[in-house]
Amino acid sequence: MTTTTTTPPAGPSGSPRPDAARLLTGSLPRFFPAALLTVSAAVVAGLLFAVGAFHPAALAVLTALVYLAGIGIASTVVENRRKAVDRLVTGVVYCCFAIAMVPLVSLLWTVLVNGMRRFDGYFLSVSMNGVIPSMDAGGVYHAIVGTLAITGFAALISVPIGLMTAIYLVEYGKGRLKTAITFFVDVMTGIPSIVAGLFVVALWIMLFGPGNTNGAAGAIALSVLMIPVVVRSSEEMLRLVPNELREAAYALGVPKWLTIVKVVLPTAIAGITTGIMLALARVIGETAPLILTAGIASTRINGNLFEGQMMSLPVFIYQQVRAMGSSGDAGVYAEERAWAAALTLILVVMLLFLAARLVSRFFAPKAGR
Repeated sequence: MTTTTTTPPAGPSGSPRPDAARLLTGSLPRFFPAALLTVSAAVVAGLLFAVGAFHPAALAVLTALVYLAGIGIASTVVENRRKAVDRLVTGVVYCCFAIAMVPLVSLLWTVLVNGMRRFDGYFLSVSMNGVIPSMDAGGVYHAIVGTLAITGFAALISVPIGLMTAIYLVEYGKGRLKTAITFFVDVMTGIPSIVAGLFVVALWIMLFGPGNTNGAAGAIALSVLMIPVVVRSSEEMLRLVPNELREAAYALGVPKWLTIVKVVLPTAIAGITTGIMLALARVIGETAPLILTAGIASTRINGNLFEGQMMSLPVFIYQQVRAMGSSGDAGVYAEERAWAAALTLILVVMLLFLAARLVSRFFAPKAGR
C-alpha cells in the first residue's frame, strides 16, 4: 500500500509558499478577512442598488452580517470550530467598536460642518456686548474667558480635595470613617447637576442674599460635581501602584509621606492626570448649574469671578439655541453662533486633553532612572 503525500506549491526559493502552507495546515491566509469584508461590501452594495434601497446604514449592517456569517463558515471548514468561534467573536467586537464610533464621528462631523460657517478669528476675539439679535456680528470671546475662569477655579478647588481624599482612602484610611467616605463619594457621583446648582444657590443666598450670582458660585457648583470623579479615578490609579515600590522605600528608611510624594504619586501621575481631565470634561459642558449660579444675561468680558454675572460656552450655546426661534435673520445668526460656539467648546476640551497628556508625559518617571 502506498501513501501519497501532498506537497505545498514551492515558492521562488524552493520553500512552500506561505499562503498555501496555511491552507494545508488548516489556517486561513492573513488577507482573507480583509478580502472577505471587501467582497461582502461590494455584493451588498450591488444588491441594494439593484433593489433601489441603498442607504449607508443598511450597507454597514448587512455587510457586517454577511462578513460574520462568511468568516464563521470559512473558518469552520478550513480551520476548526474553536478558531471559528474566536474569529466570529473578534468580528463582533470590531462591529461593536464601529457602532460606538458612528455617533461620535457623526457628531463631530456635524458640529464641524455647521460650526465652520462662522468660526473665525473675529468670532473668537469679540464679545456680544452691544450686539442685538438681528445683527450679523458678535462673538464668543467673553464666553471663552468665563469658561476658562470658572472651570479653572473649579479645578483649583476640586483637584487638591479629591487627590488628598484618594490618598487617605488608599494609604491611611481604615474602619468606619473610610467606609463612610467611600459611601458618600459614591452618592455624590450620581448627584444631578441641577441639584448641585440649587445647593450653591441656596448657600449663596444664605451668605450674601438673593441676586448675588457670580462666576465663583458657578465654580463651586462645578467642584461639587468634579470632586467625586477626581476621588474615584485617583483612588484607582493609586491602587495600581505596586506595593513593592512602597516597601522598597520603607526599607531605605523613607517616611511614609515622602514615599507617597516621591514614589507613589510620580508613578501614578499619568492615570491621575487622565482622571482629572475626565472630571474637567464632565463639568466643562454643564449648563444647568451655571444658569442658576453664574447667570445667563452677561454679554461683556468679565474676568473677575467675584464680580457680577459671567457667561460660559455651554450657557452661550443654550442662549443662542433659544434665540433660534426668532423670525428673520436673527434666528439664522443665532443658529450659526450656536454651532460655532459648540465647535469652540470641543476644541477647548481637545486642547485641555493635549495639555494633560504633555504634563503627564513630562512628570511621569522615565525608564532606567
